[in-house]
Amino acid sequence: MFSEMMHKLWNNGVLQTGIWETIYMTLLSTAIAYVIGLPLGVLLTVTDKNGLRPIRWLNSVLGFVVNIFRSIPFIIFMVAMLPVAKLVVGSSLGNGAMVVMLVLAAAPYIARMVESSLKEVSAGVIEAAQAMGTPNFKIVTKVLLPEAKPALIVGAVISTVTVLSYSAMAGTIGGGGLGQIAITYGHQRFNDDIIWVCVVLIVIIVQIIQELGMWLARKTDRRIRT
Repeated sequence: MFSEMMHKLWNNGVLQTGIWETIYMTLLSTAIAYVIGLPLGVLLTVTDKNGLRPIRWLNSVLGFVVNIFRSIPFIIFMVAMLPVAKLVVGSSLGNGAMVVMLVLAAAPYIARMVESSLKEVSAGVIEAAQAMGTPNFKIVTKVLLPEAKPALIVGAVISTVTVLSYSAMAGTIGGGGLGQIAITYGHQRFNDDIIWVCVVLIVIIVQIIQELGMWLARKTDRRIRT
């Protein structure tokens, strides 16, 4: 039964399509979420009470909004954001709608990851730049971000894996990918073998992402001498 079903899914291109859709949704959603989350994380860091340009009210508002989005379980968040996805891409089903939901869920998470990474930068490095009269914008672009690059890459890996896990859940409400295959061909047809195949494939994708990300983080870490 297992070999017959797997052979059919493979020959029909279902598994290949599922793998591609999972990777596509994950990478695209993460990239777009970083376009939103990275500057948001920088803004949270800069406007903090110990930041380069403390603005208490702005930091509080941004932090409040980010915390609200991060506190909602993703499965509930997906259902709540269906109207937003339909407004953006014209449909509440399909991979396009799932990308919208993944971006909205991941951006606040990424913002906090970026904020945490930037706060790891030594205060002495920042103070040295300020002592030389470096403008705040240049301190961010020439000091904070470069110094935090390894931590930012590690955060990007964690964020990407998180989005991948979200994409698997998206199969419950009409998204594609391996999550949808596990639900449609595995759970709904009482075929546990298909579910475990999808699990193994997702684990393999996660391991590849982690290994590539950690390798890149080590290469960019100036503290490591090879």
